[in-house]
Amino acid sequence: MTASDSRSPVSSAPDVPEARGSAPDGFDREQYIELQSRHIHERRRQIGGKLYLEMGGKLFDDHHASRVLPGFTPDNKIAMLERLKDELEIMVCLNAKDLERQKVRADLGITYEDDVLRLIDVFREHGFLVENVVITQLEDSNHVALAFKERLERLGMSVARHGVIPGYPQDTARIVSEQGFGANEHSETSRDLIVVTAPGPGSGKLATCLSQIYHDHARGTRSGYAKFETFPIWNLPLEHPVNLAYESATADLDDINLIDPFHLAAYGEQVTSYNRDVEVFPLLRTLLERLTGTSPYSSPTDMGVNMAGNCIVDDEVCREAARQEIIRRFYKAAVDERIGDHDDVVSQRVAMVMSKAGCTVEDRAVVGPALEVEERTGEPGSAIQLADGTIITGKTSPLLGCSAAMLLNALKHLAGIDDDVHLLSPAAIEPIQTLKTERLGSRNPRLHTDEVLIALSVSAASADHARRALDELRNLAGRDVHTTTILGTVDEGIFRNLGISVTSEPRFQRRSLYHKR
Repeated sequence: MTASDSRSPVSSAPDVPEARGSAPDGFDREQYIELQSRHIHERRRQIGGKLYLEMGGKLFDDHHASRVLPGFTPDNKIAMLERLKDELEIMVCLNAKDLERQKVRADLGITYEDDVLRLIDVFREHGFLVENVVITQLEDSNHVALAFKERLERLGMSVARHGVIPGYPQDTARIVSEQGFGANEHSETSRDLIVVTAPGPGSGKLATCLSQIYHDHARGTRSGYAKFETFPIWNLPLEHPVNLAYESATADLDDINLIDPFHLAAYGEQVTSYNRDVEVFPLLRTLLERLTGTSPYSSPTDMGVNMAGNCIVDDEVCREAARQEIIRRFYKAAVDERIGDHDDVVSQRVAMVMSKAGCTVEDRAVVGPALEVEERTGEPGSAIQLADGTIITGKTSPLLGCSAAMLLNALKHLAGIDDDVHLLSPAAIEPIQTLKTERLGSRNPRLHTDEVLIALSVSAASADHARRALDELRNLAGRDVHTTTILGTVDEGIFRNLGISVTSEPRFQRRSLYHKR
C-alpha cells in the first residue's frame, strides 16, 4: 500500500488544535476523588441510618465525562467509591421495557441485559458487594424481562420486581401507599450505604430508591436519599458547554437543562438542574415529609452530592472538549436517523445545542480533510487527528476501504516509516480478497480494518516494518476520526476497541434500500 493521501495539507498548520490526550488536563482527578468521597461521607452523617445514593450516568466507564472533562478518567467514580468500599453495597436496576426492546448501550455495542451481567462482574472484581437487582415497570406481558429475572436468580442474584404505578410521578397520594410503592418487592440490604446504579437513563433509579425508603420505614428502619449525578454540573452556568454537552447526550430523551426553580425560591441563587429532577422533586419531598415528618431538602440541587464543578482546573480546556463532544453527538444522531430511516428530530435538537455552544461541524478538525479526500477522488474518505495535531487521511482504493487505508497510513506515520514502503503488499492482500469474494460471498473485495490488522499481525512475525507499525496501535487511543460514509459494524467495533472516537457523514456508500452493516 502506498502512503499517498496519508498527510492532509493542513497537517502542519499552526492553528490545528491539539488532540485529546496531548492537551493539558482541565480536571483534577485526585482532588475529585478526595473531595467527592469526603462529601458523600458527610451526607451519610447528616442523613443517619441507611443512605440510598442514586448514581446517575455511568458508574464504571463514564466515557462521556472523560471526553468533556479532560483529566476525568472513565473509572473515576469507582476509584472514589473504593474509598468507601467496606461500607457500601451496589444495587443495579433496569427497566423491563429496555429489556423487551433489546436496548443497546451505544458506547459498548451490547444490550442492557448483557451490560447488567458485565457490570456485576466488574463491580465484584473490584471487591464491591453486589447482591440485588431490581427490574422496574415489570408486567406479566414482559416475557423477555421475566426470563432475564429467572436467569439472574439462577445465577444467585436476588431480583426484586417493581411494577408500573399509575400516575407516577404526579399522583403522590397513590404512589406513597400500599397500591404504589407498597406493591413493589423490597430488596434486603446488609450495609448502610447503598449505591443504586443502572446501565443507562430511564432505568428507574429514583423510584427504586424511594420504594426502598418506603419499605424501610414500614419496617422501622431509618433511611434517606441523595443523588450523585455528574451532569448537568449544578455550579456551572446553564449554557456552559459542559452542561450543553450533557443536553446533547440526552437529546433522544428530550431532556433539557434549566435553572432550579426550587433552589431559586429557597435561596435566591441560580443553579443548574434538569427537567427530570425538577419534575420529580415534589414527589421526593412529599415522600420524605410523610415518612419522617420533614424533608432535609428544599430543592433538587440540595439532594445532590456532585463536586465535579469544584475540580475543574482549566475552564477553557473543558469548554473546548465539550464543544467537540456536542459535534460528535450531532453526527451520531444524524447517522442513527439515517440508519433507522427516522425523521431528523434528535439531530435538530443537537443542532440547536451546537448553536447555543457557538460551534459548527467545521470545528471538528478531521471533518474538512475527510470531505476533501472524497471531493478529490469521488470515493469515500477518512481522516484521523494524531496527538501532535497531525491530520492523516485515507482514500478508498480497489484494495482497501478508506478507514483501513487511513489506519495503515497513521501507523506508518507514527512508526516513522517512509511513505513509499508497503506495509502490506498487493500480493498479500489479493488472496484475502479472493477468499472474501469467491469463498465467503462478499460483494466488496476491499479489506476492512479488522482484516488489515490481522494481515498486519501475520506480517509482523517476519517483517520489521509491520511489527513497528503494529506497536503504534496503542498510540491511537483517544484520537478522533471522521469518515464520509457510514461505517459498517465491523469497522465501528474496531475503532471502539482501539479507543478511537469516530464520527461519520450520515450517508451510505452505495444507494440501496437495504444496507448490511
